[in-house]
Amino acid sequence: MFITKDIQYVGVNDHQVDLFEGHYIVPEGMAYNSYVISDGKVAVMDTVDAHFTDEWLGNIKGLLGDKAPDYLIVQHMEPDHSGSIKSFMDAYPDATIVSSQKAFSMMANFFEGEDFADRRLVVKEGDTLEIGKHALTFVAAPMVHWPEVIMTYDPADKVLFAADGFGRFGALDVIGENSKEDDDWACEARRYYFGIVGKYGMQVQAVLKKAAGLDIEKICSLHGPVLVDDLGYYIGLYDTWSKYESESEGVVIAYTSVYGNTKKAVELLAEKLEAKGVPAVEVTDLARDDMAEAVEDAFRYDTVVFATTTFNNDIFPFMKEFINSLIERNYQNKRLAFIENGSWAPQAAKVMKGMLEGCKNMTYAENEVRIVSALNDESRAKIEALAEELASAYK
Repeated sequence: MFITKDIQYVGVNDHQVDLFEGHYIVPEGMAYNSYVISDGKVAVMDTVDAHFTDEWLGNIKGLLGDKAPDYLIVQHMEPDHSGSIKSFMDAYPDATIVSSQKAFSMMANFFEGEDFADRRLVVKEGDTLEIGKHALTFVAAPMVHWPEVIMTYDPADKVLFAADGFGRFGALDVIGENSKEDDDWACEARRYYFGIVGKYGMQVQAVLKKAAGLDIEKICSLHGPVLVDDLGYYIGLYDTWSKYESESEGVVIAYTSVYGNTKKAVELLAEKLEAKGVPAVEVTDLARDDMAEAVEDAFRYDTVVFATTTFNNDIFPFMKEFINSLIERNYQNKRLAFIENGSWAPQAAKVMKGMLEGCKNMTYAENEVRIVSALNDESRAKIEALAEELASAYK
């Protein structure tokens, strides 16, 4: 695949992985992207997961033939991108590795003390590597989402190599090689962002400010398609996400239910919200649905209802996991409501509020629903009142 006349794709698709990073469901597989810039000298942008080393080296060989690359630029040391560094350096003994100082420190850890001290070029913010007409400039991006990350800008072809930034789940032979073919970028990029990068909004904002000063026509991430059209759309979403602003109007109801009574309350609330014209109502069963999808929706929409049971003098484990996932990603700027259930000492709402009390700029609904074992006229009336309160914000 040609990105530009001088930049070509040599990455691989992974359909073996069941959980990306041991955590995220990836039914469409995963792409580990790598690029070759051919000029007076040849630079390879990042490697791939070690399970695909041979395929990746074969892609490079198929492109370059007997010509040897001069440089391997390592933007990010996570093993899905750095796993083939040593194999590359063995295959091309005259090549030089280009990366940040912190990345070389990590290499020694990943490769049993090997940091390629005699074959390396350390670069930092603003440094330039000239390989011909392409004078590659480096943009430090610490904690997006590891501390060693450095992005690369090619002013000749106006391409930003964005490391893990602007990535999404999905193999390219499924989702397409560029954004023109990808109808679902925002959904899977959002799930990727909030799952993996979301804690580091401040650092993403810093990189976006640097990117604003660059003339960019294409964005090449280490995961997902090449972004080629309407870059303002993708950058705008990253700006919204990294500011922890709500992207869409609507209510997410995240719940757990032991015997189905809390679920009945949630279904009743959802029905009433829809009837009252709420723009979007998303219901997620935290015990059964993809937790990463639930986290994504909780950041996307402006209102979240937490509904769970009192459990062992605490809250149900899946709800605890959900709230902790939000907290550790700097959850903020939302309107929250609570439904609790308990047969003799309901206190789930108190526990949930206590967990969330450190989150910034939260607004709490006045109406709170308590169910004692099962719905009755009193709790149904409370659900009606809560539905009216939440819906009133959209009128």
